Amino acid sequence: MSPGLIRALLITDPLIIVATVILGSINLAVSFFDHGGRKQVAIARFWSKVLIKIAGVKLDIEGLEKIDPNGSYVFVSNHVSYMDTPVVLGHIPVQFRFLAKQGLFKVPFLGYHLTRAGHIPVPRENPREAVKSMQNAGRTIRERGISILVFPEGGRSLKGLKEFKEGAAYIAITAGVPIVPLGLKGTLEVLPMHSLNVRPGHVVLKVGDPISTKNLTVKDRGKLTEELHEKVSELLGEKGSTIPVHGS
Repeated sequence: MSPGLIRALLITDPLIIVATVILGSINLAVSFFDHGGRKQVAIARFWSKVLIKIAGVKLDIEGLEKIDPNGSYVFVSNHVSYMDTPVVLGHIPVQFRFLAKQGLFKVPFLGYHLTRAGHIPVPRENPREAVKSMQNAGRTIRERGISILVFPEGGRSLKGLKEFKEGAAYIAITAGVPIVPLGLKGTLEVLPMHSLNVRPGHVVLKVGDPISTKNLTVKDRGKLTEELHEKVSELLGEKGSTIPVHGS
């Protein structure tokens, strides 16, 4: 057993679990009085920063000045690790909500918290219901002035940037808000897929230029998705040569 794994099992992982249980419980209690969800997001952001600190992550962020803290956006990022969400949530200063697999909303404690915080379930196995969820996300952004984070690859990827689904573009167009490409590098080394070994490391979060959706219709979602794939590829230093898959 390596020294890094021993450190993770005896120090890092237990501290993360304790912090998650304590702050998660506080967040759940706050949810009964925080109907707008802003305090819950603040606690979740603090939890994210604590997790990053415990893990020993050195984080560099580029392009944060492009984001208006009072604005509403759809953020689109590559996805390689469960560490991706805490990095984005903890360090981009907007009111976030997430699109999450519907199955997560059925997990005890976690599902109740996701519902109370206003996150949006996506039934991936039912295309018609998935479209309704995206319409709901667009309406939520407009009515509540919040932002949403989407991982358009549909899951974590170990072999470079996968094809994008069109859901993020659909939501941004229907909400009438800019869509922002993000590039994350280094999170896979901090928390590899199918591993409990949380390691210290260097993570870079690059924020691309917001892309306006003004005057676009849902018919333009395919072209916008292709542009997003290209922009995220550029942020990662890759060539965006693949053609995105159409559909949610």
